[in-house]
Amino acid sequence: MVSEKKTLTRRGFIRSAAALCTAAALFVGVGFNSEAVAAEKKSFRMAWSIYAGWMPWPYAQQSGILKKWADKYGITIDLKQMDYIESINQFTAGQFDACLMTNMDALTIPAAGGVDTSIVIVGDYSNGNDGILLKGKKSLKDIKGQKVNLVELSVSHYMLARALATAGMSERDVKVVNTSDADIVAAWKTAGVTAAVPWNPQLSEMKKAPGTYEVFDSSKIPGEILDTLAIRSDVLKDNPKLAKALVGAWFETLKVMSTADAKGKSAKEYMAKLSGTDLAGYESQLKTTKLFYTPAETLAFTTAPALMSSTDLVRKFSFDHGLLGQGAPNVNVIGIQFADGKLLGNPKNVKLRFDASYVKLAAESKL
Repeated sequence: MVSEKKTLTRRGFIRSAAALCTAAALFVGVGFNSEAVAAEKKSFRMAWSIYAGWMPWPYAQQSGILKKWADKYGITIDLKQMDYIESINQFTAGQFDACLMTNMDALTIPAAGGVDTSIVIVGDYSNGNDGILLKGKKSLKDIKGQKVNLVELSVSHYMLARALATAGMSERDVKVVNTSDADIVAAWKTAGVTAAVPWNPQLSEMKKAPGTYEVFDSSKIPGEILDTLAIRSDVLKDNPKLAKALVGAWFETLKVMSTADAKGKSAKEYMAKLSGTDLAGYESQLKTTKLFYTPAETLAFTTAPALMSSTDLVRKFSFDHGLLGQGAPNVNVIGIQFADGKLLGNPKNVKLRFDASYVKLAAESKL
C-alpha cells in the first residue's frame, strides 16, 4: 500500500480560509501583474506532487526524456517535488511557471486569485479512486440523515454533492464532518462513524472492514475530477517552447510506461517505488485512474462538449461553497475559456483556459 504521507499530497488540500489567505498573501507579496511579468526566457520551473497519474513526470526527469525535449527547444526545465497545496500557492505567487493540479483547484486558487492560468494537458480523471462508504447499508439513499466524514471542500466533498444529486438529495440531507485525510481510516474503525468519502489508498483499506459497502464512486461521474498540467498564461504566451517540450516529454513517457516490455515494467517500478508502493500496488491505482495515453485521446477529451458541462458543475459547486474569491457576486465572476473558444462566466475576466493547441500539434505529428 502507498504510504499515506506521500499519496495524500495530491488531494490533501482542505480549502480553508487560512489556505486561501496564504495563497492571497503570496499573490500580493510578489505584486503579480500578468502583463508586466511576461517575457521570453530560457529556464523554467515546474512543481509536482505525488499521485498515481503524475508519477510519469519524475520518471521523465530521471530517464532523461524531459531533458531531451527541453534541449530540443533550447530551454531548461527544473522539476521540484512539493506538498500539493504549497505547490499551487507558490505557482499562484509566481515562483513556478508550471504546476500539476486538479481542475477544481486551478479554478479556485490561481484563477480565483487573479492569475490567468492555462491547462495544457488534461492527464487523467478519477475513475474509481474516490468512493462513498456506508456501514451496514447498501444503497446511497441510506445516507440521508447521516453524518458524513470527509475532507471538507475537497474533491471528495464535490463528489458527495454530485452523488446526492443523482439520488434526488442535497447536502441539506446530510451533515458533513470535516475529517483529515490522515485520520479518516482510524475514524472509520470507530462505532460513531457510519458514512465516509475517502480516496485511495484509504478507500481500499476502509472497504476491508466488515459490514462496509461502497455505494458510489467517481467512475459514476467520469471526466469531472481531472488532474492537469497548468502553465501561467503570461509565461505560455511568450514561451510556447515550454508547452511544446512538456507535451512532448509527457507523451513519450506514457508511451514507455504503456508497453509490456522490460523497459515499460522498469518505468512503472520506478514510479511505484517513488510513490511508496510496489508494482502491483501502483498498477492497482492505475486501474482506477483514467490516464489518457495518447495525444489523440487527450485531444478528444479536451475538445468534447462534455468538458464544458462538467466544468459548469465544478464552478457552481465552488461558488456555492465560497471558493471563487471573497465577495464573489455570482458564479460568473471568473471567465473560463475552452479549446473551441466557447466561454463560461465573465468574458472580461477570463482566468482559466483549456488550451488544447499543443496536444493538437502532438496528435498531428503522431507523437
